[in-house]
Amino acid sequence: MEIEKKMAQLGIHLPEVAKPVASYVPAVISGNLVFVSGNVALIEGRLVAKGRLGEDVPEERGYECARIAALTCLAAVKSVIHDLDRVRRIIRVTGFVRSAPGFDRQPFVVNGASDVLLEIFGEAGKHSRLAIGTNELPLGAPVEIEMIVEIKP
Repeated sequence: MEIEKKMAQLGIHLPEVAKPVASYVPAVISGNLVFVSGNVALIEGRLVAKGRLGEDVPEERGYECARIAALTCLAAVKSVIHDLDRVRRIIRVTGFVRSAPGFDRQPFVVNGASDVLLEIFGEAGKHSRLAIGTNELPLGAPVEIEMIVEIKP
C-alpha cells in the first residue's frame, strides 16, 4: 500500500467509483492491462462543473475537473485490482474537453489528469495522451477522462 501512503502524504484521496450512467462497467482487466471507462468530475455524485471551456468554465476549473476525473479513473482501477501498488505504468490517457468555438487549450486542461498521475506514480505515471475538443459530454460535464493502465501480475 505504498502508493496509497504516498497519496495520503500528498493530500490526495480517491473518490468513490462512479456508478455507470449507461450499460458498461467502470473498468475491465484484459491480460496485464486495465481499460478504464470515461469518467467525469463528480464529488459525492454531483458534477463539479457544467458547461464549455472557453465559455462558462474557466481553464483552471477544467484543469481541476480533469484531475478529479483521473482520480475517479484510479478508483475504478483499484476496484478491479484492489491494490494500486500493482500499477506498473499508466499507458494512455484520453481527455475529452467540452469546448466553446475557438477554444484550443484542450492539452492544458487535460494536464490536470496528467499532472496528478505524475505526482502519484512518478516515472510510472508518464503516459501517452490524447486531448480532444468536443461539443458535448455526458451530463453536461466539461471534461471526461479515460485511461489504460498496465498492471503487475
